[in-house]
Amino acid sequence: MTTANPEIACIRTIALVGQTAAGKTSLVEALLWKAGAIGAPGSLDRGTTVCDFDPMERRVQHSLNAALVHLSHRGANVQVIDTPGYADFVGQSMTALEAVDTAAVVVNAQVGIEMMTTRMMEWAARRNLCRMIIVNKIDAQGLDLPGLVAQIQEAFGKECLPLNLPAAKGTEVVDCFFAPAAQPGHEADFSSVEKAHRALVEQVVEVDPDFVERYLNEGDVDPAELHAPLEQALREGHLIPICFVSARNGAGVAELLDVFDKLLPNPTEGNPPQFYKGEGSDAVELHADPDTGKHVIAHVFKVTVDPYVGKMGIFRIHQGTVTKDSLLYIGDGRKPFKVGHLFKLQGKEHVEVVKGVPGDICAVAKVDEMHFDAVLHDAAEDDHLHLKPLEFPVPVHGLAIEPKRRGDEQRMWEILQKLVDEDPCLKVEHVATTNETVVYGLGELHLRTLLDRMNETYKCEVNTRPPRIAYRETVTAPAEGHHRHKKQSGGAGQFGEVFLRIEPLPRGTGFEFVDQVKGGTIPTQFIPAVEKGVRLALDSGVIAGFPVKDVRVIVYDGKSHSVDSKDIAFATAGRKAFIDAVLKARPIVLEPIVKVEITAPEQAMGDITGDLSSKRGQVNGTHALQAGTMTVNGQVPLSELNGYQARLNGMTGGQGRYTLELSHYEAVPPTIQQQLMGQYKVKEED
Repeated sequence: MTTANPEIACIRTIALVGQTAAGKTSLVEALLWKAGAIGAPGSLDRGTTVCDFDPMERRVQHSLNAALVHLSHRGANVQVIDTPGYADFVGQSMTALEAVDTAAVVVNAQVGIEMMTTRMMEWAARRNLCRMIIVNKIDAQGLDLPGLVAQIQEAFGKECLPLNLPAAKGTEVVDCFFAPAAQPGHEADFSSVEKAHRALVEQVVEVDPDFVERYLNEGDVDPAELHAPLEQALREGHLIPICFVSARNGAGVAELLDVFDKLLPNPTEGNPPQFYKGEGSDAVELHADPDTGKHVIAHVFKVTVDPYVGKMGIFRIHQGTVTKDSLLYIGDGRKPFKVGHLFKLQGKEHVEVVKGVPGDICAVAKVDEMHFDAVLHDAAEDDHLHLKPLEFPVPVHGLAIEPKRRGDEQRMWEILQKLVDEDPCLKVEHVATTNETVVYGLGELHLRTLLDRMNETYKCEVNTRPPRIAYRETVTAPAEGHHRHKKQSGGAGQFGEVFLRIEPLPRGTGFEFVDQVKGGTIPTQFIPAVEKGVRLALDSGVIAGFPVKDVRVIVYDGKSHSVDSKDIAFATAGRKAFIDAVLKARPIVLEPIVKVEITAPEQAMGDITGDLSSKRGQVNGTHALQAGTMTVNGQVPLSELNGYQARLNGMTGGQGRYTLELSHYEAVPPTIQQQLMGQYKVKEED
């Protein structure tokens, strides 16, 4: 190993990611059993697996949360994160990638490359992780494993090479890296050990000119000497090993543990995440050194909130040593908390440990200030440390919710905040214009799981309905506005006069307020009141009751009164001058356009593309995933997707699924704008 510290050298951190039904949870059971960490493998059907311990997971028989386990094998301390495979829960998989050195993408040998296979390979590459592919279920009937390897290489590159091969009809595997030739009676089911060994060695030695020369001269290189170039090839993405297993019959499981031990990187050999100190353009890179003697830097990649245990932060240590009684700061917090108990997680079990070193994944409980993506440190000068933010899919699938019992609004909001703390792909907001509490997720399953958890875990029952679409208003031309507010009702009056200009800004810019008043025609102390009035109009809308976006407001003149001018007068004048200007500036209503990715059987493609076109959508492309399955990419107004899963089920016999991601806003058709304006006018008159 490349490090002198044996505590760190023996650590391996791996996230199992990939499509649902690839067998990730069952594979974890097989690994734990083979390593002697459990007495017998658990069963998804019986709800006895270590990772799917949540009552809801046991009921639906698939993972909803990322779960951690640890095991020992030949001196290696292996930490494995099992992740959900449904696209609705992709946030759990993405955050798991923040904590590991290796992403192991699990592929179902019966199905091949699926949507989440591709996504997780891309995300892992973007985070600069070492990657491997685990082909599971190799004992199934009617497989075309050579075809699957070719498919993997076509999708992800020729650097994807088998590290072992199935043998004896998927009941065992044979090593191709350390063994240059198959042992008698253990020939591979396809290809050959010799061919696979040669391809692996050639791929690995390419990163080191000295080994290239030796290989050319001698014809082979002892694999035991290739540890350093192998780690380099993994770090650079020059090699993506493929391993074959069957979690059901145990084929390849022991060999996979050997791969974890012998070939995967320890924390000093992987690509460390890049920390930054400071914000924005002033941020500077900071390298976390996996050294037990330095001050602590750790990253919180997962938070759980339990009604009984409280908030728990799960973190990867990147530098320093965390012990019981350590004092740690959370991000920019000025007050440290004391580590009362330090845990490693084994599914739902909390195993108390004395310390954690770089590479360890640990947890602390009952720290209310803990939050996702926080950096924990023990030196006050390490505040303002952060990782590059993950680019999560934007949750746009919304439900308006309200408690069934009057008076439970505050309790419901607090419960929602706890659930949002656990999942970075959930968002909750109170929409002032509609007085709705809206929770946003990545799909119907995501939100249904949220509602079930509110009911089962927190005993909070809610009513739901589709939310109003998050339309926006903007202007398409410059214009000027003016209003004089004058009120006299005995005693002190109110007076304020405002002249302003408005200009459209590019989409997504937001709002700019510019003070160009000369000569004190509006006294400086009243400018904030003018801005407040403008912002009130921005929030409440002008033509259809939706927030106004992407506009610059320039206040350039006005009048005041030495006695009657006050904040409320200028706030009113600012609001009405802004409304006056908007009505002259060719205002339009904008609607959210979402990118939609639909995966469905090939025979349903015609119906799906036709349906999208009928809903004002456009199809940007289609591509085949594997035999009989295709993906459609397109854009469509969010307002046209209400109840889309039911429509998709009808077109695909229940086999279709889709994901949404906010793309941009664009103008609604004139007929819809007139309809929205008419509804707003009626409401205002009421």
